[in-house]
Amino acid sequence: MNIPGRYSPHQRIPSEHRVFGGRDLFSLWFSLGVGLMVLQLGALLAPGLGMSGALLAIVSGTAVGVLLLGAVAVIGSDTGLSSMANLKRTLGQRGAIVPALLNLAQLVGWGAFEIIVMRDAASLLATRAFGEHSGLVSPALWTLIFGALATLLAIAGPLTFVRRILRKWGIWLLLGACLWLTWNLFVRADLAGLWARQGDGSLPFALGFDIAIAMPLSWLPLIADYSRYGKAARRVFGGTVLGFFIGNVWLMGLGVAYTLAFADSGEVNALLLALAGAGLGIPLLLILLDETENAFADIHSAAVSIGVLLPVGVERLALAIGVLCTFIAWLAPLAEYQNFLLLIGSVFAPLFGVVLVDHYLLRQRGQSQVTVMALRWDTLLAWGCGVIAYHVLASAWPEIGASLPSLLLSGGLLLLLSRLGRATAGTPVSQ
Repeated sequence: MNIPGRYSPHQRIPSEHRVFGGRDLFSLWFSLGVGLMVLQLGALLAPGLGMSGALLAIVSGTAVGVLLLGAVAVIGSDTGLSSMANLKRTLGQRGAIVPALLNLAQLVGWGAFEIIVMRDAASLLATRAFGEHSGLVSPALWTLIFGALATLLAIAGPLTFVRRILRKWGIWLLLGACLWLTWNLFVRADLAGLWARQGDGSLPFALGFDIAIAMPLSWLPLIADYSRYGKAARRVFGGTVLGFFIGNVWLMGLGVAYTLAFADSGEVNALLLALAGAGLGIPLLLILLDETENAFADIHSAAVSIGVLLPVGVERLALAIGVLCTFIAWLAPLAEYQNFLLLIGSVFAPLFGVVLVDHYLLRQRGQSQVTVMALRWDTLLAWGCGVIAYHVLASAWPEIGASLPSLLLSGGLLLLLSRLGRATAGTPVSQ
């Protein structure tokens, strides 16, 4: 018999091995909502929108995003299947190959981004502590250390990480770091002046909303890899939504505030320098250590995603993908990733409009059985139209946003196609 956490991407998790409660999922998704990349995203929004505009975009975008995230998490709880196995039900056996490969590409990109930002932060802290000529300043050294750590966590699996590490002590250290940074901001910054500070208009509000919503949307293709271990749908939804919303809004908001208050110099690592100056750099160090769990999630779910296509164990795939992410991080600098986030939104927002309609309205959460086909042209057509709509809206009317309209369009089109009976028949496969 398989032990918990060692199920293949194709297998359904039996009820006796679904051990995650609301607290476990809150701890996981609060931790995933907190990180250096989230702080950097806040810094990206700060100049164009100012404090109040950026916070409004962050709160509204994250709120909508986490509701979608929680709804997709429940799909994993309902079925007990991994994210990519669930996509087979919606797109068909062959149709699921496309999102599996796209998901692999975005997760490798995210994994490399996480290692890069950890490397830069660790090098900065080492410089402040030991001087710029110390061997501990070497970016190559920190790239190898964080790449190896994230890969080992991914090989260990989600149950080991969440229950033995994160829930016991990691979440408390992370909370302490966030509270310290918040206290330091209240003590040192002119809060009234920050709130009154307006953006320079270089970023439309709708684009800021799309960037903020892209953070929770980027987790949609992998959340079922964790929620399939959830005990009850209500706890899965509540823990996921509350944890990610609090963590993401808190840290992204701090990124905006620290950038405007202490890091408005245009220097590449200005935000990291400002964070390193708070509390002797200890809060930044704790967030840096927590960042490994974001890279762990990327590498683990990339392995699960490709495991749907290849008959190779998740542990071996995690090792290979971890090495690949580390290699990319070794060669690449931390570039601006606004376009990367928007590209993720253009693909996965309309995809999960289709997934949500299929699971909740067509399948009625499993009450209505729908045959799994080799290829479902109705869902693929609806998804494709949503992707096209996203890019048309983002190009022609950026002021109205693209994420929500494309998601609603793809979901509504699938519902229309199903009611008109235009779904193309495929070859049934066993489920």
